[in-house]
Amino acid sequence: MVTGGSGFIGANFIRYLLEEAGFEGRIINVDKLTYAGNPDNLADIEHEYPDRYIFSQTDICDKAALENIFERYDIDAVCHFAAESHVDRSIVGPDAFIRTNIQGTFNLLELARSRGDRLSLFHHVSTDEVYGSLGADGLFTETTPYDPSSPYSASKAASDHLVRAYHRTYGLPVTVSNCSNNYGPYQFPEKLIPLIILNARSGKSLPVYGQGLNIRDWLYVADHCAAVWEIMRRGKSGETYNIGGRCEKQNIDVVRMICRLVDELAPAIKPREGLICFVKDRPGHDLRYAIDCTKLEQELNWTPRETFETGLRRTIRWYMDNTAWVERVQSGEYRRWISAHYGTSTRG
Repeated sequence: MVTGGSGFIGANFIRYLLEEAGFEGRIINVDKLTYAGNPDNLADIEHEYPDRYIFSQTDICDKAALENIFERYDIDAVCHFAAESHVDRSIVGPDAFIRTNIQGTFNLLELARSRGDRLSLFHHVSTDEVYGSLGADGLFTETTPYDPSSPYSASKAASDHLVRAYHRTYGLPVTVSNCSNNYGPYQFPEKLIPLIILNARSGKSLPVYGQGLNIRDWLYVADHCAAVWEIMRRGKSGETYNIGGRCEKQNIDVVRMICRLVDELAPAIKPREGLICFVKDRPGHDLRYAIDCTKLEQELNWTPRETFETGLRRTIRWYMDNTAWVERVQSGEYRRWISAHYGTSTRG
């Protein structure tokens, strides 16, 4: 079972398993299809692997529907991506984050525990934001104390603690990964990199919080997917692994690099950097995140394949080549299509 498999990272993970990793089993994609879950992300996969890829529109907060899926498909492993994940949305409406990220994870853990020896692994995907903010120096390690700053990161911290507690209390076989900022194909356009790409391409303003000095470690999504699969295959039960790109960038430098690459790939009369505008910083905006992924590199022999420049170039090309996908996710047509094909109720 892959939860949140129609979202950005989940869809890329399913593609990775079926197209690159040599996975020969069956994948049950459980996704509620909120605004960020998009069946288009895996439409070709559904067609190409009809016996090995199964989609169920199900809310992980609906325990009865989840239980039906566990039993119906004899689930033997869970990779848990499903989460409300946008910090700005958590500040405006934190209740959905508490419900999905905490209650939904609890439901999955209880059902996984009920399967006993039939369940081989519960892998929980989390974020570096649970660690809070770094100063100018240092890196987050697997033993860094938690210090979340937003309702989003607090809800993810709570779910991390639940997963570890189920391992220690009940012996549930679990692994946990905390990753840095992902980017790549199929990311919903509210996030920094796709937003800036699309606005730059269209000649719209490029909003940057504060002065753009906040620093993030960037990780190409395919590298993240490969790391998660290595952890699931070879990681030690009960352990946490940090996944990072070793690629720290100030937000303003990310935006400028996007402008330069978009100018190169789609020349305009004026450089896109002139579209940058600074806006009021968001509350509780952490200054710096940076991941130490030494444990993952040394124990599981994983390293990212993409540099920031190569990954960003691939990402920009993808958004430029998939304008129909972009228009669809941003339009009322997409929401109407979801309603017509999947309805508004939860299904098992």
